[in-house]
Amino acid sequence: MPKTRMAVLGVGAFGKNHVRVIRESERAELVAVLDQNQERARAVAAEYGCRAVSTPAELVGLVDAAVVAVPTQAHAAIGCRLLDAGIHLLMEKPIAPDMAAARRLAAAAERAGRVLQVGHLERFNPGVIELRKLVTLPLFFEIHRLSVFTPRSLDVDVVLDLMIHDVDLLLSMVGQQPEEIRAAGISILSPRVDIANVRIAFANGCIANLTASRVSTEKVRKLRLFQPGQYISLDYARRDGIAITVSPDHELGFQQLSAAQGEPLRLQLESFLDCVETGTRPQAGGEQAILALEVCLAILDKIEEHTRLVAETIRTARNQR
Repeated sequence: MPKTRMAVLGVGAFGKNHVRVIRESERAELVAVLDQNQERARAVAAEYGCRAVSTPAELVGLVDAAVVAVPTQAHAAIGCRLLDAGIHLLMEKPIAPDMAAARRLAAAAERAGRVLQVGHLERFNPGVIELRKLVTLPLFFEIHRLSVFTPRSLDVDVVLDLMIHDVDLLLSMVGQQPEEIRAAGISILSPRVDIANVRIAFANGCIANLTASRVSTEKVRKLRLFQPGQYISLDYARRDGIAITVSPDHELGFQQLSAAQGEPLRLQLESFLDCVETGTRPQAGGEQAILALEVCLAILDKIEEHTRLVAETIRTARNQR
């Protein structure tokens, strides 16, 4: 089978990782890169032995598929243009900055009969893959995702930058959309929300507490899950964890989650190529990405609502002095 000809649009820090895994794949051919910074595009093209192009239009007829790692605000405009030209897309998360743009992308993929996979990378974390094998009826989640500050992805807030990974996994494991959301967040080093804490309740009684920060002094990626008779703890970064099970006789059993080795970004690319070659739907397609985006936007609305409440409380307290 001929290799899938691919391009990467946006070759900043993370986009360059896509370039690397495509270049190393035996099933894909890296044909071109594109970036607003044309000097950077030319440098990456020279390093990886491909072409540097200056417009998406130049990719038509040149590639079969593309990775879109440009700023979120440009996802819909660029993505729809490429899909309409018959190019399969692996779109970085979030799928779009708003629901209307997300739906345009999903509709364009359906209209063109092309794959639209969204980069919810944790779905391809070997530790998460092992975790899913044990999930039965999750009733409580405690999830922390903390990162040190970098200037990357400041076009979106921490909810769409980091927390969306956990929201996507949460929805896929519970199998429902939330019934209630309560949230708070603050801006520290950027004009957008940098730290957020969220409580999500589902109709079946499941509760999830999520915390995300991009101004932490350390990197933390942990998920804890409680379900009848079992507690599971997963470290996303180490890609391992432990499951503690209580038997009907009240005896404790311990099971180590030993995941197979594999880079999530590489596994994601392989899954994308499978979909391109076979015409199957991706596990993180437009529909799943829209569900995650909808919840994240609702979280941001609740953060704004809480911020207004706190401001009013402070004003009232000052006036009573």
